Amino acid sequence: MKISQHQIAFRRFLNENAPLESLRSAVEAHCGVGSQAVRVAMMGRDRRGHVVEMETVEGATRPMASVFDYRQRATERTAAFNAVMLIPTGSDCLIGGHAGDATPSARLLASVCDNLVLHPNVVNASDINEQTDNMLYAEGSLITRLMMGTIGLRKVRQNRLLLVTEDRPEAPDVVDQTINCAEGARATLGVDIREVVVLEEGLSMRTGFSESGRVTGAIDRLAHLVDVLERKAGEYDAVALATKITPHMDSVALHHAYFAGGGANPWGGVEAVLTHTLSGLLNVPTAHAPTMSSEALKTQSWGVVEPRKAAEIISTTYLFCVLKGLHRAPRVVTQVDGAFDPSVVSAEDISALVIPDGCVGLPTLAACQQGVPVIAVRGNKNMMKNDLTQLPFEAGQLIFVENYLEAAGMLAALKAGVARDALARPMSPLRVSRVGKVAPAAAADKLNGHATSVKNGHTNGHALKA
Repeated sequence: MKISQHQIAFRRFLNENAPLESLRSAVEAHCGVGSQAVRVAMMGRDRRGHVVEMETVEGATRPMASVFDYRQRATERTAAFNAVMLIPTGSDCLIGGHAGDATPSARLLASVCDNLVLHPNVVNASDINEQTDNMLYAEGSLITRLMMGTIGLRKVRQNRLLLVTEDRPEAPDVVDQTINCAEGARATLGVDIREVVVLEEGLSMRTGFSESGRVTGAIDRLAHLVDVLERKAGEYDAVALATKITPHMDSVALHHAYFAGGGANPWGGVEAVLTHTLSGLLNVPTAHAPTMSSEALKTQSWGVVEPRKAAEIISTTYLFCVLKGLHRAPRVVTQVDGAFDPSVVSAEDISALVIPDGCVGLPTLAACQQGVPVIAVRGNKNMMKNDLTQLPFEAGQLIFVENYLEAAGMLAALKAGVARDALARPMSPLRVSRVGKVAPAAAADKLNGHATSVKNGHTNGHALKA
C-alpha cells in the first residue's frame, strides 16, 4: 500500500454549476486505475489554471469509499442547529494551524450551536483538549463524507479505544510514556482503552511539503497496520495512534525553527494523510499523536516559545488530547438515506459551514451544492488563495466575516432566523417592482426558469431583460 502526493491544474471547473463532478472526473483520470484520492485541496490559481493538490493511496487491501461519492440532501432539518468548523491541516492558518490554537474560536462557535462538528487538529493540543460537550470530534475525511451526504455521525456516550504504538529500541522510554498516558486517561477521565498494541515493525512516516508549500508527508509499511486493525475489528470503536514521524531535516533544528514561530505545524500533514486513509478504509474514528522523534530532544531547552505552540512544550507524549477526543467521538453510519434519526447527524442536519477565507476542498464544494450556508473568515489568513465568489453559490449562501467573533454572530443570526440586512444601519430600502399584466406564455418566455444543476431545489429565476 503506497501513499503518493500529486499536483494538477485545471483550466475551468469552478465556474461550472457542478464543480464536484468536474473535479472528480479530472482527478480520477489523473489517478488512473488502482489509485484513489484520500485528501484533496485547491491551492489557488496560477498560469495553468486552478491548482489542486492531493494525496492518493495505491494498492489498498480492501474496498475504500470514494471521497467523491455524493448524495444530494432532500432538505435541511431545523430541529437542531448544527455547524461544521474546518481549518485545513497543513495550510498554515493564522488561527488553528499550530497546536490547538483554534480552541477558543471553536468554543465560541459551539456556544451558539446545538452541535459543532470539527476535526481533531482544531482542538488537539498535546496534553490539552478543551473541547465542549457539544463538539463532535470527527476525522477530516469523515467530515468530507458527512458533507457529501454519504455517511452520518452517531453521537455516543463512550467509545472502546484501541491504542496502537510501535516498538522503539533506540528510545525505550517512549513506549512506557505512551502506556502511562493511557493509564492516566483511564484513571482520570474514565476512558475505556481495551488494549495497547505495540507494533514490532512500525510505520515509516516522514514529513514533507508539496509544491505549493502545504504540509504533507509520506507513509510506508501501512499494510501491516491495516491488517492488524482488520483482525481486531469488532473489539474497538475508535483507534488512537502514537507513532514516530521522521522529520525532513534535523529534528532539533526543525523544533527550534517551529517553536520560534516559523510556519505551519510540520507534523500535521502526514498525520492527516494517515487518518484519512485509515478512516476511509475502516469507517471508524481515528486520530494520531507523534511520539518523540529523537532522544536528543530530551536535553534541549526551548525557552519561552510562540504562544500558539506552547502546549507542545509541556508534553512528553502529545497523546492525551487524542484520547480525550476519541473518548466520545461520534461513530460512522455508512447507510444513510436522509431519514431522521435523533442520534445521527447527517447532511440534512447541517445548518452552516465555517471556513477560513480562500479555503476550497471537498467540504466547501459539497456545501455549495447542498445549499449549506458558508461563512468565510477573512482574518484567518492561510496559504490557500481561492476566490470563493467564483463558486456557484446561491444568492446569500456565501457570507464573509472578518473574524470568529463575527462568525459566531452570523451563526446566531442564522439560528434565530434574523436577516443580516435587518441588523445593519442604515437599512437599505426595499426594492419595489411594478409588473404589468403579461400573458402566461409571454411571461414564461421572459423567465429563464431553469433549475441549476446544483440540486438544492431552488431555481435561479432571474428575469431576463427584454
